[in-house]
Amino acid sequence: MDTAPLPYKIGNENLCRVSENAARQLATLLAQSGKTGGALRIAVVGGGCSGLQYQMDLVEAPRAKDILVESIAGANGVGTVKVVIDPKSALYVSGSTLDYSDDLQSTGFVVTNPNAASHCSCGKSFTV
Repeated sequence: MDTAPLPYKIGNENLCRVSENAARQLATLLAQSGKTGGALRIAVVGGGCSGLQYQMDLVEAPRAKDILVESIAGANGVGTVKVVIDPKSALYVSGSTLDYSDDLQSTGFVVTNPNAASHCSCGKSFTV
């Protein structure tokens, strides 16, 4: 059987670890949007008061050259969730953790990035 190579790369949680809370929330969002086989795309783009910021979106599948990271959703290993990161953004997020916050001041996915040298006061942008 002739198998064509994948147009994207397979990564692991050394690139971006997904917390259990974020995995549960991502699985819920993908199901609600009808993209149960989809993924969360994390990109680093220019902007914000510190120079760089994260951009996230639900996508159907990885693009060519993307890096796909799969994480187990839930403590008992029920299902997996996928995160896709383009190669340029991977340089900035390597070693990061994706979490989900639902506190009073901010609700949404939060990236804890050990590569960030500083953050703006609102926590939405960073520098390396």
